[in-house]
Amino acid sequence: MQSKTKRAAGLITLLSLTLILVVRLTGFETSFTSKAQNNPPTSNQTTPSQNEKPFDQAQALADLRKAIAGQENKPAAEVFKNIQMHKTMPAGRMLRVMELGYARSLGVTCTHCHVAGAWEKEDKPTKQIARDMSAMVLVINNDQLKNIKNLKGPNAIVNCTTCHRGQTKPALDLP
Repeated sequence: MQSKTKRAAGLITLLSLTLILVVRLTGFETSFTSKAQNNPPTSNQTTPSQNEKPFDQAQALADLRKAIAGQENKPAAEVFKNIQMHKTMPAGRMLRVMELGYARSLGVTCTHCHVAGAWEKEDKPTKQIARDMSAMVLVINNDQLKNIKNLKGPNAIVNCTTCHRGQTKPALDLP
């Protein structure tokens, strides 16, 4: 039994190191700054021109809710274009997951991963990074944590907030 615990701990360590490597190799930690960090934009971010309005997250979500009115309980894949994850999740819940689970966990708006108004586009690498990290979370929650004996609580899980804490750069160091 001891070897299973050691193996699980080793796999979690390996996954953690893989996450750090992915973050550093992609430049994710320096290419995008969090709204919560209140830093000026990097070269990969754009600031609105004088004629262009800044992105309004609340309005965009209100518009999306209006657009899917009456379809909130249909599977997301039937309501939205280019859904690759959470295909069977109800469309209304999908919007809440994107808003609270992803955007808030990273301290960003929808436009961190999406092109406003063309949500299905694949123009931003952060969209695929989020998918890959979500797959990592599933492996940790479904495979790794279940094999760690003596964890407190029957339903130990990790999510975006576990590492990101409202920042685009995962919390790799303690203050």
